[in-house]
Parts: sequence; C-alpha cells; structure tokens
Amino acid sequence: MAGLLAVAVAVSPTHTAAAGSPGPATPPTGTPYLPAPTGPHPVGITSLHLTDESRQDPWVPRAGPRELMVSLWYPAKSRGERRVQYMTPKESELLLKGHQITSVPYDSFSKPRTNAYTDVQPVGGRHPLVLLSPGFTWYRTSLSALAEELASRGYVVASIDHTYENFATTFPDGRVITCATCNGEIEDFDKLVVDSRARDVSFVLDELLGRRGTLIDPSRIAMAGMSIGGASVGETMLTDPRVLAGANLDGTMFKPLAESGLSRPFMFFTQNADDATLNRDWRRLTGWKRWLKVTGAVHASFADHDTLSQQMGLDFGSKLAGTRSVEITRAYVAAFFDRHLRNRPQPLLERPSRHYPEVGFCTPEQKPCH
Repeated sequence: MAGLLAVAVAVSPTHTAAAGSPGPATPPTGTPYLPAPTGPHPVGITSLHLTDESRQDPWVPRAGPRELMVSLWYPAKSRGERRVQYMTPKESELLLKGHQITSVPYDSFSKPRTNAYTDVQPVGGRHPLVLLSPGFTWYRTSLSALAEELASRGYVVASIDHTYENFATTFPDGRVITCATCNGEIEDFDKLVVDSRARDVSFVLDELLGRRGTLIDPSRIAMAGMSIGGASVGETMLTDPRVLAGANLDGTMFKPLAESGLSRPFMFFTQNADDATLNRDWRRLTGWKRWLKVTGAVHASFADHDTLSQQMGLDFGSKLAGTRSVEITRAYVAAFFDRHLRNRPQPLLERPSRHYPEVGFCTPEQKPCH
C-alpha cells in the first residue's frame, strides 16, 4: 500500500469476506449488518500486531513481552473489493460459549456485514486520532460501528484487543489466545486492569505516532472506551497528556480519578441508571464535561452487540429497536470529538434534541434528567 500505510510495521492479514457476499440466514432479518456510516469518506482498515518489548505481560508473565492486536480504521480514497470480516468463526464461537449463549450457531458473530475495506489507499493529510478500548471479555471489533462512523468523517481510529482480557485474541501466526483473567481470582483486578489498559493505550499511541506519523495529527488525539474500557479512559488521560479528551461509554469507574481532578474534556455516556462511582468522579472533572443518559439502553447498547444481537433474534432487554443504539452512540460520540478535536460547535451537546428524545442531560444533583 502506498503512503503511510506502507511503512514498516507488523501488519497482520486482515480477515476478509467478499463485498456484499451473504452468509447463512439468521432470524429474524437475515444476514446481520452494521449500519452504513454517514460521513463522506469510504472506510479502510488494517490490522497491526504490536509487541511492547519493555514490558512483560501483566497477566501471564511467562508469555514474555506484552503483545497486542490493533484494528486501524481510516478515511479512504475509494471503496475496495473486499470488506473486513467482523470476526473469525473461532472468535465467534469462543465469545458465545464464554457468555453461555447456545440459541444461535456458534459462528453467528462471524457473519455480520461490515462497511470497512481492506487494501485501500488512505486520504492524504494528517487526521485526528481516536483510541478505543472495548469492554471486558469483548473484542476490539465490538466497537466497529462507531469506528467506521468516525473514519468516514475523517478520523483515524485504533481499537485495541487487550490480550488475556477477552475470550479470544488472534495473532498473525495463528495463535488464538484466550482469557486468563476471566476466573475472578486476581486480587484488585478492577484497579489493575485499568492501570494495564492505560499502559496498553499509551504504548499503542507511541507506535502509531512513531511509525504512522504522517497520517495522524499528534495535536488532536482522544479516547473512548466501553465498560471497563470506559473506566480506563480517565486513567489514560491522567497518565498520558497527549490524550486531550475522553468519553466513557457505560463504564463504572473502578479506579477513582485523582482527587486533584482531571481538567480536560470528558463525557459520561451511560444507561439511565445511577452509579455511585460516576457521581464521585463527576465532581473531580474540573473542565468541560457532560453526563448523558440513554433511556431504554442496556450495557450492550454502547457497543455493536445490541443491534447485532437483535438481528440474530437474541433479546437482552434493550428498548432501542433495530439500529437505534448505533445511531445514538455515533451521533453523540462523534459530536464530542468534533467539538474537542476540531473545535466545531455542537448544539447536540448543549441541549436536548427532538431527534434523540432518549438522551437526557444529567448531573448527580439533577434528578430526573432533562
């Protein structure tokens, strides 16, 4: 690939499926799909295999240096011939078995139709970067709908598989690493995983800026995370000043923010429920901040799995029908990054919207939300 994507970095073959090729029908609507992104650019994707030689793996030290897989979405000049596969059949199997879901075929999560193409040229220039950290046991692909949307709007997006913290991480040599932290036996795991993820993110950022610097604007970097990935956003910002803004997508703050506070822009984007840890840390956010609650959402609504599960005929209690969870998350998270990385006014973040009546503006002192 020409341009920056040709630099010497360990790039794994990305799993692909023929553009538009259908998989086996799944109830109730046929082949599951991610909604098309709304930005002006086609979306490209590649995978990176990165090794942090300065750090032993925190969960399995005998494994040696910390290894990570990263998906990198970017605005492309044109569409390609092959779309990326959502995940492999083996990854799908381990995910469904891990969550003890037996009512759909084990390869079901390898079937969704994505909107990102492999082997396509990036749009020239330097772009703002958003780093993504998924929920515990979930894969980096679980935030694909958000990543595709941001890339279509001109962002570079890097989503990280935190090895040994999910049901499967697949490396280019064929190794499939399973979850070493899922047995609940690690003391103070909630705090340790937040620290570890912050280090993972900073390492990935070092690699991206060092090897792909002509694609990324180092003055415009932000982060979003879902669930425990969201809990790690604040810690990352406290330890890495390069990350200028952060969005926590329905993540309990397992490790408190420092009492001295965090002065950079921050957003809680959550279910319509109370969380004492967010109440506590809301007061420690001393800069621009918002707390938006989504009525009808469940935990999975802040990743792809709400809309995909509904398409597969699975019911986890969400009241956001069809692709609504994706539409809401894309709109508000993109507005947040446009506001703070591009300095573009965003009325959506200033007042309730008739287009998104599910979303309320909240503070711990203000109940109910408006």
